Amino acid sequence: MTIEVGQTLPAGKLSESIGFDPENGCPLKPEPKDVGEMVKGKTVVIFGVPGAFTPLCSAEHLPGFVKHADDIKAAGADEIWCLAVNDAFVMASWGRENNVEGKVRMMADGSADYTKALGLDRDMSGGGMGIRCYRFAMIVEDGVVKYIGVEGSGEFGRSKAETILEELKK
Repeated sequence: MTIEVGQTLPAGKLSESIGFDPENGCPLKPEPKDVGEMVKGKTVVIFGVPGAFTPLCSAEHLPGFVKHADDIKAAGADEIWCLAVNDAFVMASWGRENNVEGKVRMMADGSADYTKALGLDRDMSGGGMGIRCYRFAMIVEDGVVKYIGVEGSGEFGRSKAETILEELKK
């Protein structure tokens, strides 16, 4: 069952790799992050993408949140997270390529466990991608979902940065 407005985020962990090794340029060892602890007392925008470095995600979705990060935070968000069923090393590298530092946290759900707990998993094995998440965005206040927009295949509207900004202003 897909998480809905009014529900509390499920317990779970994501991973995040912050920083890069100065010698080889590789992302540093990922750290597990407890979702419940991270959202406690905060307003967090979480947007999910089917995959790092995929066309729409790289051309519009992530760049939109980077571009509008300051406005989204000024409208009330404490943090913005990008969630994908990729490993933390890939998420860190994708974030570095998109200049997310100080704007968007790159959160990895490598085995799709948290994505499944949210009910936002989709099987993209036919396209060689395995289990991924739907394209979505949500506004979470102190662990409770206040807005969620989930996209169907080929859609991009309910989860884009501009939509989230408008929802925060309501």
